[in-house]
Amino acid sequence: MDTTQLLLTIILTITTIFLVIVGIQLIFLLKDIRKTIRKINGIIDAFEKAGLAVEHGLGEVVGFASGLKSVFKIMDVIEQKRHGKSKS
Repeated sequence: MDTTQLLLTIILTITTIFLVIVGIQLIFLLKDIRKTIRKINGIIDAFEKAGLAVEHGLGEVVGFASGLKSVFKIMDVIEQKRHGKSKS
């Protein structure tokens, strides 16, 4: 075998080994990124559920305040009618 062929074979073998190692490391890295993205997705889902719960609670508070306002309005109307009849 020629020295050029031997040198090319050695370089090709070393390059192939390095590329296989880099490929394996890339697979491990992609698996870790996938796990991290799943965790982040779970955290985002939890925040979304908490936000919806808060929104629902605020909606109930607003509804309660609106109902209370209506009750006070009715009481004012009744009071005005009473005072209107007693003045007449």
